[in-house]
Amino acid sequence: MANFFWFSDEQWARVEPLLPQDTRGMPRVDDRRVLSGIVRALKSGSRWSDCPEHIYGPKKTLYNRFRRWAERGVWQRIFSSLAGVEGVPARLFIDSSCIKVHRTAGGAKGGPLAHGIGITKGGRNTKLHAICDEKGRPHVLLLTPGNTHDAKVAMLAINAAPPSEYLVADKGYDSNALRSWLIERGTTPIIPSKSNRKVQIEHDRQIYRQRNVVERMFCRFKDWRRVATRFDRNIKTFMGTIAIAAIVT
Repeated sequence: MANFFWFSDEQWARVEPLLPQDTRGMPRVDDRRVLSGIVRALKSGSRWSDCPEHIYGPKKTLYNRFRRWAERGVWQRIFSSLAGVEGVPARLFIDSSCIKVHRTAGGAKGGPLAHGIGITKGGRNTKLHAICDEKGRPHVLLLTPGNTHDAKVAMLAINAAPPSEYLVADKGYDSNALRSWLIERGTTPIIPSKSNRKVQIEHDRQIYRQRNVVERMFCRFKDWRRVATRFDRNIKTFMGTIAIAAIVT
């Protein structure tokens, strides 16, 4: 079946122990079935009603489970647990990618800025900041309005992960303050200098060649149609979408 998704036994063995166990009242509908349906909807970009009910269950169950757990931060907690399993990588890579905001994502309470939506030359955008390891596995995820400069939130994103031996970034992160802060953390910055810097700072070009892993990570994210285009109004809901994509990745 086109766009069919089902958690494999290996995947489910890692995810199931991290699911909430504080259920009250009626037992939850089969978790593996419902979560597989949620992934199917988010990855294909289809409507919830397009998920085959005989495979995944009622559309209302899929949507309610996704939205309620997004509001509670469940998806982010599962992602964080999986991301920290293998300890601190020697090399971390940081970058960001803009996500086009669909017209249906407008009108959320609190205004666009409160939900990570900014106006750019290309229209309304959200920016996804991410840190990954050498295998392209995401470790830190952060959403901001699309017109936010990368260097302004770099320390906030990096501080969410334990200090690594190296931090690799492009010249958009070339900042004296960031370099000094990284060195104080015990991390060597691998960041090329901007062309207008009077005194160019050398960097390890061999390590910098590996920076494409973060680009490939974003490509895998953008394979998810509900990540490539933002349809969710609420930032918590959209962050849930990002976290689920990271979990499966």
